[in-house]
Amino acid sequence: MPLFLNTPDQLTHKIPVGISACLLGENVRYNGGHSHSNYCDNVLSEYFDYQKFCPEMAAGFGTPRPTLRLEGDPNSPRMTFTKNSDEDVSETFMAASNQYLEKLSHLDGYILMKKSPSCGMERIKVYQENGHPHMQRSAGLFTKELQRRYPLLPIEEDGRLNDPILRENFLLRVFTHHDFRHSVGEKPKMKDLIAFHSRYKYMVMAHSQPVYRQLGRLLSGNDPRPVDDLKDAYFEILMTTLSQPAERKNHCNVLMHLVGYLKHAVDVSVRKDILDVVEQYRRGEVNLATPITLLRHYLKHYGSEYINEQSYFIPYPSPLGIRNTV
Repeated sequence: MPLFLNTPDQLTHKIPVGISACLLGENVRYNGGHSHSNYCDNVLSEYFDYQKFCPEMAAGFGTPRPTLRLEGDPNSPRMTFTKNSDEDVSETFMAASNQYLEKLSHLDGYILMKKSPSCGMERIKVYQENGHPHMQRSAGLFTKELQRRYPLLPIEEDGRLNDPILRENFLLRVFTHHDFRHSVGEKPKMKDLIAFHSRYKYMVMAHSQPVYRQLGRLLSGNDPRPVDDLKDAYFEILMTTLSQPAERKNHCNVLMHLVGYLKHAVDVSVRKDILDVVEQYRRGEVNLATPITLLRHYLKHYGSEYINEQSYFIPYPSPLGIRNTV
């Protein structure tokens, strides 16, 4: 089923995304409270079909409950209650989590609770026997296993979503992940893979020109691997590349490429005006939405169907206003 009717602003269905239950206002925290995220619950919920989960509640620890922490080797920590470090609850905790983790292949993203020894994505303290934390930090136990099982799944902490660049990158990856799964499918045909790549060329270029060329070679017909293997290789390269936010200079390079599609259609003075706005973006004087909106105005009238179908223009629904912030 296609995600969009005609444009990314017209969703046909919501995207399945996992989330820490406390972020949706569930009273599952150790103190019987929650960590409700207005952005997740009242903004992203318009586009995401959430699958909520609390690994500590699933493990039967109840609420309110004693606080938990990680101890031992930072590379392989164990989970204990803070005031009873002799009781290792790692096995109980992971037994419940593993049952849930086995059933997440349908998700296109996951939003986690920050600073949690269960769900934190990074910077989680791991304590030594002397009671002091190691210098080396870790991810929460649930998150470590989530990342191991689904290394290409877009994952982010709720706190990091306050950073405009990290927020933009996470949403771009979620929508791309979903689009690939549904456009290419479990039984891929080469034509579907090529069609997807055709729509995502400029998005990939904005993240890495070498990868843009690498993916082109992968689908050139010279790679002897079966299409299933090509699909897997393509998806891994794509999602790994998109995991790093695109740099401003790369966006400028893409925008100048796109202006080239107007070379024979509009007056040179118009192209100069567009390039002036691109330069303003390069200097940080305007946000990304400004040159893209101007460029799309002319490409809608004078551009080809191929260029107007580029996901680079609207990689996620524009009502989110993401490109007004980067």
